Amino acid sequence: MNIFNQFEEQLRASINNLNTAGDLPDGLDLTRVTVEPPRDPAHGDLSTNAAMVLAKQAGRKPREVAELISNRLGDLEGVESVEIAGPGFINLRLRDAFWQKLLSEILKAGETYGDSRIGAERSVNVEYVSANPTGPLTVGHARGAVVGDALASLLQKTGHRVTREYYVNDAGGQVDTLARSVYLRYREALGEDIGQIPEGMYPGEYLREVGQALADRDGRTWMEAGEAEWLPAVRAFAVERLMLLIREDLKAVGIEHDVIRSEKELVDDGAVQAVVETLKAKDLLYTGVLEPPKGKKPEDWEARPQTLFRATDFGDDVDRPILKSDGSWTYFANDMAYHLDKAQRGHDTLIDVLGADHGGYVKRMKAAVKALTDDQTSLHIILCQLVKLTREGQEIKMSKRSGNFVTLREVVDEVGKDVLRFIMLTRKNDAPLDFDLARVMEESKDNPVFYVQYAHARICSVLRHADNELPALGQDLSQLSDAPLDRLTDSAELAVIKMLAAWPRLLEASAQAYEPHRIAFYLDDLAAHFHGLWTKGKDNEELRFLLPSDPDLTRARLALLRAVALVIASGLSIFGVRPVEEMR
Repeated sequence: MNIFNQFEEQLRASINNLNTAGDLPDGLDLTRVTVEPPRDPAHGDLSTNAAMVLAKQAGRKPREVAELISNRLGDLEGVESVEIAGPGFINLRLRDAFWQKLLSEILKAGETYGDSRIGAERSVNVEYVSANPTGPLTVGHARGAVVGDALASLLQKTGHRVTREYYVNDAGGQVDTLARSVYLRYREALGEDIGQIPEGMYPGEYLREVGQALADRDGRTWMEAGEAEWLPAVRAFAVERLMLLIREDLKAVGIEHDVIRSEKELVDDGAVQAVVETLKAKDLLYTGVLEPPKGKKPEDWEARPQTLFRATDFGDDVDRPILKSDGSWTYFANDMAYHLDKAQRGHDTLIDVLGADHGGYVKRMKAAVKALTDDQTSLHIILCQLVKLTREGQEIKMSKRSGNFVTLREVVDEVGKDVLRFIMLTRKNDAPLDFDLARVMEESKDNPVFYVQYAHARICSVLRHADNELPALGQDLSQLSDAPLDRLTDSAELAVIKMLAAWPRLLEASAQAYEPHRIAFYLDDLAAHFHGLWTKGKDNEELRFLLPSDPDLTRARLALLRAVALVIASGLSIFGVRPVEEMR
């Protein structure tokens, strides 16, 4: 029910008719022809660039082409007028009856309004969070978690088959550091004075519980054992306990992954060696010496032969090492194996949602996926900028290593998961986000989550009053879709319908750009249109939603309110936010 797509199809048909009539030449390239909302609503309801795109191909002036096309578009059903503007833009105004009929169709579609099939059932793997299992999640992790989860829901709503995935980085040196830190807490739990936590260890208080749990399970088994003996057991125990904590934190935010993939299992299964053999077979590995990093040369820089992947053949800036000097694989080699593993599981598109500190990771990983899959699998990497946590403007510092940080669970407990999720999506992922714990709880139009929820709650309040005062009207969607919607003629009412009409296009554009934050902007605009209509009703009794003296007009306005509530609820469901029926 994307009206812009519908009119674009009709536009293309009109151009083809002009070809057939000999008014325009055959073989015109229409790929850049679009139908969009005008930047200024005063210019009309729809706008197309067709004349400017086709003029050079047709050997005509843009306004001449615009005249030809306009004559055809004026005959389309629902079109009230066609105007040519500027160098050749064609603007269309649609009749009120078109919008009124569209409202009926929205109500008939119900919760499925806006659903799209542009994904064509393509398989998409969205990997997000994937925090090292070394402690509880912080509010910084929350942004990537929410962006990834909302993006997965958005892609599902637009016809993709989505797998939500968490990658456990349990094969690196940081996990050994975690195990040693837990071992200290284990000894502490058994009565030993461990003194100050050594530099480089994890000092967080949360590890006391892990150490105590290990002592409860194993007693003094590891007290006299050597590190080679206790390290693997303590590491496995620590990762399991920390992952349990992380999953509980995510569940508190309403996030559950379909797949949890272990890096260690991947390496132990020989996946990295398999990648190396694949690259060798493609002649994409060689022994070489890299140039020192650009800028100041590190004091410990040593030019030495390394096993390198020909990443520059696939768009990277430099070739990348896959083997460390100690003979172990680089993190990059492990990540190559992991992405090939995802591709081999049948995913057409891979999406990684990562922190801003992974900026240097993008080109090398895209090069790897292109090389390993013969460019058959696409990789998109979404970087989420930092979250600045404040209270009434005063920044709250966070440091995971020092143990001085605010956990995700603490923020959820204070403001609730719905507020957290919505606010995390009020900025584009690559823009910094200020999260003020006091401001997000304010009941004002400057607080977007309150403003949108208040619109939904207000509508629910009107519907409850209608049910009490005018029960005979009925509020089923099927009943309201047959209401006399031609009674909705006020400019503010029509403006709300036009906002609703933009929802399917907004969903598709957001999915194609991998930008769920656009939904937050849209919901804020839709709420503003509704609140504006509410205010007009307070100032003018004839525009009130409930008019006992005019049941037909009341039914029409209830139909409009139900449609607004449907779309708000639909948008919030993508965010994983529950629409409220009462503000408490």
